[in-house]
Amino acid sequence: QLDQLIGQSSAGGIILHEHKLLGHLNLRGNCADAEFLAGVQEALGVALPITPCSSAKSELAQIMWLAPDEWLIIVASGSEVDVEQKLRSYLTGHFAVSDVSGAQTLLELSGEHVIDLMKKSTGYDLHLDSFPIGKVVGTTFAKTGAHILRVSEDKFQLVVRRSFSDYVWLWIQQGSQEYGLTIV
Repeated sequence: QLDQLIGQSSAGGIILHEHKLLGHLNLRGNCADAEFLAGVQEALGVALPITPCSSAKSELAQIMWLAPDEWLIIVASGSEVDVEQKLRSYLTGHFAVSDVSGAQTLLELSGEHVIDLMKKSTGYDLHLDSFPIGKVVGTTFAKTGAHILRVSEDKFQLVVRRSFSDYVWLWIQQGSQEYGLTIV
């Protein structure tokens, strides 16, 4: 039913795009272990972000820091099995990789009034000094848990549980009525 809204616009001060069916891998490991860090970098082509609330991106993957020993790796649809196998071949010792693709989805919000919508939806401080580009936070969005990555000054990516995605989508529709919503 929500798919029928794609392409419809109401003066788009907010742009919503669901990046459907991406691969989501949860990685656990010790960031103090140099071999672990080197293995991840070799497998993904980018250094693992070890600074709290940071992110990194390569041609292969986007990585979000979730906790001192946990990261979310987002890859192209259909490549998650290959990336998981690649990680397993480069990593040794104590680590865990889990495919959580079926459990969550990524919603991208942008537009002239995205900050206004975000202020309605989360209590997190959205000022660029507190939430710079590249920062990722685990917080609430519209009364549900989400990881939010600031992609640019006026673009955010939300990783939400798939079971809550209809609720979040409807919240965004309702919350953006005064600004206009374009779904792409």
